[in-house]
Amino acid sequence: MLSLTNKRLLLGITGGIAAYKCAELTRLLTKAGAEVRIAMTAAATEFITPLTMQALSGNRVHLDLLDSEAEAAMGHIELARWADLILIAPATADFLARISHGQADDILSTVVLATSAPVAVAPAMNQAMWSDLSTQANLHTLQQRHYHIFGPADGEQACGDVGPGRMLEPTQLAQLCAGLFETGYLAGLNFVITAGPTREALDPVRFITNHSSGKMAYALAAEASAAGAKVTLISGPVNLAVPDRVNCVDVITADEMLHATLQNVQDADVFIGVAAVADYRPEEVATKKIKKSAERIQLTLVKNPDIISEVAKLKRRPLVVGFAAETDNVVENGRKKLKAKNLDMLFANNATDTFNSDSISVTAITPISETNLATANKNLAARNILQLISDQLAKT
Repeated sequence: MLSLTNKRLLLGITGGIAAYKCAELTRLLTKAGAEVRIAMTAAATEFITPLTMQALSGNRVHLDLLDSEAEAAMGHIELARWADLILIAPATADFLARISHGQADDILSTVVLATSAPVAVAPAMNQAMWSDLSTQANLHTLQQRHYHIFGPADGEQACGDVGPGRMLEPTQLAQLCAGLFETGYLAGLNFVITAGPTREALDPVRFITNHSSGKMAYALAAEASAAGAKVTLISGPVNLAVPDRVNCVDVITADEMLHATLQNVQDADVFIGVAAVADYRPEEVATKKIKKSAERIQLTLVKNPDIISEVAKLKRRPLVVGFAAETDNVVENGRKKLKAKNLDMLFANNATDTFNSDSISVTAITPISETNLATANKNLAARNILQLISDQLAKT
């Protein structure tokens, strides 16, 4: 399956008739999971509109080198650093000549000169221009600089000639782009992970919560993304940076976490419930701060929704994986939760050993097996956990 999940691809469009194919190319790249940004030369806008490319990519199209808004943050440099791959399609004879000589007189050529990412060009021109010695010399220069040359194809051309010079079809270009990247073992899979604690308000300044740093869930999100998965992290309040290329949805209460989960889990392949969700919330929330006057106050608590159980009840359910932080009889209580909540897999750990710690030891429990994972830092533990989840997914 074609996968460009988590890849950042800059599509550079130059002024050739084949520019019309970039609409379909952008659709295919986006469908394969890439985040696509577009940079166009002035001539390219005569063949396909920036508005079309913005609608298809979902991102603002870069047109001007001296953009007063973008240049406040050195926009062309930021774009050069952002890309995992730059694809120039179509690449006209003129543009090939300019980049082979190191020119940087528009946004696209400047980004090409400034990037350390791989650059691929998809030539598109008249067959006589393609065969010209100057064009071939420019291509030879680019090949020596380790540019990837995609095509061209032979065939009928817009001018009526027949021969080499047609830009490759969008499906071919998308496949060639994907082939430049290593494919992680979770490539193409969609993960939804809950993280951190929830907070249930007592009044405007006080709340009920659970101990949870969020470190385990954030490590899982980072490692799953690195292995090629598309990851949505639904996080309660934590003091952690969101991992690169992970979509984070911030929530506070259990009800908010449930709502966000059900919104995002419909297309998920794997759901991992790591969050320490508050089991109860106050029946009534005071509108003003509760004053410290009486020696005792009484609170009535009502049960919060069990998020992982709700996911497990879905008609079209993903692989459902839980975490259980226990203080005693860790494996026994974990197995009871696995059965009661109808989970596919559960990782049980001793809660008193792991709160705010960078290390964890867990036991992986399935309906038919138990596997102990030795104590390790949470990033290494996350890799081991994800491998077990991948193995379990292969069995379903």
